[in-house]
Amino acid sequence: MTRDDFIHICPLSDLPDGEAIRAEIDDLAIAFVRKGNEVFALEDECSHAKIALSEGDVEDCTLECWLHGSTFDLRTGKPTVPPATIPVATYPVEVRDGEVYLDLTPNDGAE
Repeated sequence: MTRDDFIHICPLSDLPDGEAIRAEIDDLAIAFVRKGNEVFALEDECSHAKIALSEGDVEDCTLECWLHGSTFDLRTGKPTVPPATIPVATYPVEVRDGEVYLDLTPNDGAE
């Protein structure tokens, strides 16, 4: 992964702190979550119920699916509370000079 792999998303100030926001990029739904000056990007579909995770609540370093209460770690995409048992993809994010950039290659080679 090189710096050239990252695409500009938005100014950091466009992402509300502690909330999830949905964005469609190249037909891929991504949930962006800002925690202070750090931004996380996850696949925006619960692996249990196929519900948009961006409609859920952010607590500490997790994103909760509003339908059945599964939570996913923002850093790894791994479920931390059932009923979900399958991780969701996470994507590399960089914040440079107050701007958010995303690499569409999932972390750890996940598809």
